Amino acid sequence: MLGVWCGANRFEHNEVIRHDAVLKRVFGFSRMANFKALIRMFRKFDQPMNDRVFDQLYGWLFSQLGFSGGVTLDLDSTVMTRYGAQQGAARGYNPAKRGRASHHPLMAFVADTRMVANLWLRPGDSHTANNASAFLASTLQRLGNKKVELLRADSGFSDDRFLRDLEDKKLHYIVAARLQQPLQRALVSQVGWWKLDEGIELVSFDYQSPSWNTARRIIGIRQHITRRPNAKGKTLSLFADDPTQGVYRYAALITDMHLPALEIWRIYRGRADCENRIKELKYDFAADSFCLNNFFATEAALNTVMMAYNLMSLFRQAVLRASHLHSGEKRVQHTLKTLRYKLFAKAGYITTHGRSQILKLALAMQHREWFEGLWNTAKTFDLPVAFAPVFPTSNTS
Repeated sequence: MLGVWCGANRFEHNEVIRHDAVLKRVFGFSRMANFKALIRMFRKFDQPMNDRVFDQLYGWLFSQLGFSGGVTLDLDSTVMTRYGAQQGAARGYNPAKRGRASHHPLMAFVADTRMVANLWLRPGDSHTANNASAFLASTLQRLGNKKVELLRADSGFSDDRFLRDLEDKKLHYIVAARLQQPLQRALVSQVGWWKLDEGIELVSFDYQSPSWNTARRIIGIRQHITRRPNAKGKTLSLFADDPTQGVYRYAALITDMHLPALEIWRIYRGRADCENRIKELKYDFAADSFCLNNFFATEAALNTVMMAYNLMSLFRQAVLRASHLHSGEKRVQHTLKTLRYKLFAKAGYITTHGRSQILKLALAMQHREWFEGLWNTAKTFDLPVAFAPVFPTSNTS
């Protein structure tokens, strides 16, 4: 984790920090393992060990966080391209590198804390919803006593079996729907569309897909392509040449809640933030770079990166945010790359005075006040850290 924070995107890059005497003293290491020892450690992991170790680590982390209500859980999957013959690397959906082998991990995010709640590595040819119910059960276990108030997911999770699992668990949900032909016809046949803004219209109706065993509530959204050049959604394939319907892009949301259609749409749009988390994990934390030949070794390395991300997210929100509030500065969500050069990459050495150890840092005069503010905030930092819910409990009715 220390190597990831310092910019490592290969196991071998940990050699840079291994010989840093100040980091050894700060973190209390008598010696730091070389990268080959780390690789050997990860190769000892199998599926039971992954479950045992990371159930405890995730459980410990979320036990240190306090919530005034339930949490909002976002599910997503991503593609991690591979360039070798690693276990589980297979050809599947890969928009960036078509035809290239990849892994296709499932990920769960707690929107309230901007943290990762779970990650399962899967072969590259896995469907998005493959093992989704088992993954959800594992995620709920890792969250411990934290109640999930709302689950949001994309259209890959609109499978009837998964939706029934959510309903059996009494979890509120908003899941994007696949625009299959029966749903396309249902959207076009609706007469209750109402205008929200120029070029945006909404509708709410009950609909039962041929693959479902019960009807569910659908929120339809359509945006006029001409009036809104950046219109989101998809053109309906059945009506692409229709002069009336072909000018719109459509989207549909499945939900069990009875909130107004506009409120459902606005709540779901907040899920887009998990895409930013995935980008940050890949570009700043090199999540897709720590890959070993063994499948479960790679999963263990990935979950270690997730823990590094969670701890840094906690630092940003509990220390940096508090420091900005005390100083009256505008709140900024710094990426790890920015923090690395603004905060972490400072020349320093350790001296002793009597029995005390003193860390001396080379800081420009104009940065000292800000740095001292962070230092003082860190000294008063205490657990559990309180977070406000993204989706208050009172909104579910």
